[in-house]
Amino acid sequence: MKILFLGDIIGVSGCSSIKKNLNKIITENNIDFVIANGENAHETGVGISENITNELVSCGVDVITTGNHVWDQKETLEHIKHEKRLLRPLNLFKEAPGSGFEIYNSKNNFKVGVLNLMGNVYMKKCDNVFETSQNFLQKHKLKENYDFLVVDFHGEITSEKMAIGHLFDGQATLIVGTHTHVPTNDARILSNGSGYQTDAGMCGDYNSVIGMDKKNSLNRFFKKDSVKNYPARGESSICGVIVEGNIQTGLAKNVKSFIFGGILTNK
Repeated sequence: MKILFLGDIIGVSGCSSIKKNLNKIITENNIDFVIANGENAHETGVGISENITNELVSCGVDVITTGNHVWDQKETLEHIKHEKRLLRPLNLFKEAPGSGFEIYNSKNNFKVGVLNLMGNVYMKKCDNVFETSQNFLQKHKLKENYDFLVVDFHGEITSEKMAIGHLFDGQATLIVGTHTHVPTNDARILSNGSGYQTDAGMCGDYNSVIGMDKKNSLNRFFKKDSVKNYPARGESSICGVIVEGNIQTGLAKNVKSFIFGGILTNK
């Protein structure tokens, strides 16, 4: 069972590259299930729309996770109520519409749990992610409730991501970080058998500042004339993680960083 997780999709560049290349990537890598973080997929670089959700699903994405920008396009507040393939962080305020966890059927008839979490450090207000995670693990068990579990931890700092990785180790197929838009070179299997990478990186133009136009970003840092942040429009690198899950245990047999196209290459 091979699962592809794609990092934050950024604007038109990221979406266009996914639509153009995902089917080829799925075929060449024998992928059975695809998860992508889409909270920056809108043309403005923040949020996601119903139309973009449908386009990503139609080109091969099975589940879309999000993070702190989930509500930046107001239509999502309604759309997410009836779109189970679009998740928001589980530990958002309790009245938030939508779901932070769902179980899906893969094309080879396995049950894949997808859990979306958001960090507490330097992020928008949300419930304690460690308490939320502990409560989740008390209620949900690998190979009982689902065959495989993938956790998207949308967080700012590496220590928080690593701590969540160890909390879920042995109870998830893959724990992967999103949000910082830079792929980390630490894909590995943790001591109790779960795949892990601190950040999957982004699907967007890396000739930029985390996917945003570099000139405008520099002007903002210098406090010079600038406009609101907007995505770079060059060729996208598609970045993520491929995990091969053990059918018997639900844990990881193999995990590797994945980079396709653009100016980044696998080392």
